[in-house]
Amino acid sequence: MSSQSSRPSTMPWPPLIYVSAIALAIIANWLFPLPWIPNPLGEILFAVGLLLVALALAMIVSAIRTLLNAKTTVKPHQAATHLVTKGPFAFSRNPIYLGNTAIMLGLALITGIVWFIIFAIVAAFATQKLAIEPEERHLEAQFGKRFRDYCKKVRRWI
Repeated sequence: MSSQSSRPSTMPWPPLIYVSAIALAIIANWLFPLPWIPNPLGEILFAVGLLLVALALAMIVSAIRTLLNAKTTVKPHQAATHLVTKGPFAFSRNPIYLGNTAIMLGLALITGIVWFIIFAIVAAFATQKLAIEPEERHLEAQFGKRFRDYCKKVRRWI
């Protein structure tokens, strides 16, 4: 087995990208606050944000449970033992990262901090380059045609 297939990513915990992005958004808002949508639309967006965060958390928990039930690792720096295509993985190849991004977007709607949207996009791009693409190379090396067929059916994000 090649080192690529045994160690898919050097990023041990990709959610650190999102934690950093949240911190940067808060700092950026403190230094350079940007205007937000006024009420009453702002209040509606607050409620939508709460719903988005709740749905994102539910998707993340469901994805983690699906991985654990399949007896494969949740840790992206460890080799996968099974190709998981059920549960949230049936509509997104990366439901945990999608959930992390959705949480940031929900925080933007809840707080009215535009920087959360900007840094959510940056975090999603960084996650794709630092975690998703290496993980996909690993999965293709581990599962070959089965993974390529899965990629044809299910999108990377949504």
